[in-house]
Amino acid sequence: MSDTEASKPTLDPMSARPLYVQLADVIAGKIASGELAPDRPIPSENHLADEYGVARLTARRAAQELRERGLIVTVRGKGSFVVERPAGDAPEEAEQND
Repeated sequence: MSDTEASKPTLDPMSARPLYVQLADVIAGKIASGELAPDRPIPSENHLADEYGVARLTARRAAQELRERGLIVTVRGKGSFVVERPAGDAPEEAEQND
């Protein structure tokens, strides 16, 4: 098994948490860690579906979840991109108020 396969988080279909939420959490973790950089595209729905072994609709719902969390923005015809700074995560503003 390669390093990428060993380190890739797996989704648990037997969990009470829906697969799309699990997938959204995985992508959110990649955004938080900097693996997916701001203003850069996230993998396509088809790529996510293939990579994580889920239906394309599940990947689409995960993207919708990430949009609702304010982590990505989708541009029609271009794809989904990581936002510059996730909503509610403004350390500069907090420092200025001190």
